[in-house]
Parts: sequence; C-alpha cells; structure tokens
Amino acid sequence: MTLTLSHGPLSAAPPPTVNYRVTGPAHRLFWHPFPRRVRALVGGETVLDTRGGHLLHETGLLPQLYVPTADVRSHLLRPSDRTTHCPFKGDAAYWSVHAGGRVVDNAVWAYPEPVEGAEWLRGYQALYWSAADAWFDEEEQVHGHLRDPYHRVDVRRSGSTVRVLLDGTPVAETSRPVLLSETGLPNRWYVPPEDVRLDLLTGSATRTACPYKGTAHYWSFTGGAAGGGVVDDVAWSYPEPLEEATRAAGFLCFDHERVTTEVDGRPLGPTRPAS
Repeated sequence: MTLTLSHGPLSAAPPPTVNYRVTGPAHRLFWHPFPRRVRALVGGETVLDTRGGHLLHETGLLPQLYVPTADVRSHLLRPSDRTTHCPFKGDAAYWSVHAGGRVVDNAVWAYPEPVEGAEWLRGYQALYWSAADAWFDEEEQVHGHLRDPYHRVDVRRSGSTVRVLLDGTPVAETSRPVLLSETGLPNRWYVPPEDVRLDLLTGSATRTACPYKGTAHYWSFTGGAAGGGVVDDVAWSYPEPLEEATRAAGFLCFDHERVTTEVDGRPLGPTRPAS
C-alpha cells in the first residue's frame, strides 16, 4: 500500500515533498520478489506452491502475487475462452481450476506475450485470492491478502484524552488510549472497553480480515437508554490480533467519519486520505 496507494511514490498522486522526479508513465509497475514460500489450496488440493513468487506493485492496486508457471499444478487447470487486455501488461489468457471436486472459472491468468516494459511477466501465472479456499505464507494461514513488505503497523500507548460522541451522545472517554498508525491510512485511536459505554452498543455479526491486524469484530450503536437511531458497524475491535497489533487487543475503535472524535479537546477532521 505504501508504494501504490494514497500518496505512495508509485501512486497516481505521489507526494510533492521530494527532491527528485519520477519519470515514466502515470501508471507504474514494480516487480519485486516475495521472500517466503506461498501455497494456495482449492478443494483441499494444492494449486500452487512456490518459493519464487513475485509481487507486482501497480498504481492504484494492491500488490498481486505472480508465480513461475512450473509452480502451478497444471493438471488442475483447464484453458478458458476468456481474454482481457491491459494497456500496461498486455493480453491475458485464463484458466479454470478443477480441484477437490470444485470448479473455479477463470481463476488463473497470465500474460503469455507481455507488452514492452513488462517482459518479466512472461512465464508467470497469478491466482485470484478469492478463488482459493486457503492461502499459506510459510506454515501460517493468511487472510485478506499477502502482506506487502512495504506496509507496517505501529501501536503506541498514548497519554492523550480521547472522547467519542455520536449525535451528541457520549459513547467513550479515556485518558489511556492506544494510537494505531498504519502505512497509507489515517491514525486510529483505540479505546479500552472499560472506558466505552457498552450499554449503547450491540455486537454485530460483521467480520473483516486484515493481514496486518487480524480479524475485526464490529459493534453497532443501538442507543440503549439514550435512544436514537441505530448506526450499524460504527466501531470495531480485534479480540485476538496478530502480533503487530497486540497492544490494541480488545480495544474499540470508532469510525471517525460517522462519530465526533475529540483528541485533547480538539475534534478530528476528515480522516480518509485524499484520492
């Protein structure tokens, strides 16, 4: 994310605060080896197993794993009639995966004759993340997508006072928050559950997976005795976070766009990065 999204150097709007100029097309490609073994399973069968994978960093997109053709189980693939054209990479050919009693149409693609400037794509194939039942980075199953080596998460204890209000109703107030900084994203303030009006919230069935923080559980504002309308999934927490976010375990973070969050008495402004 740090390279291709927000204001990363390979994004559509790189920062002006540099003493160099990036020449070349506005849409940029960067091919970089992935340093660990990766496996993907469909229907319980291994479709790819590689130590030679590369991440393709592409302007405006999350990095995509490409692996040598020899590391894909060709006997599980069937050629497809589907083709697509990318002006930056060339014409893509597709294959469907037949594995473990499952058929996943157009799950694998490649650029047999990539355009000039992307020749290194020749001899590599890619698998849609959603096409596989499970992905493994070495022996650890990963969710969401592979971790970008240029992306990081830092969590720090803070002495700031954080106050959260929803339509004027105080929902949380603490002087012992943690501040989570994540590459390419706005800072997020996490509040201990003891300092949250949990009587105003109801646990949601919504779950999302982050490869850097873990599985997020969501909370909706239901008002309790304070009344008011329901605001779905207005807060989230990581009950069992990954190692980078352990300091935020069980703490709640509120959607800064849908609540008023005050830090040391000052309301936070818009938090979404500029497009």
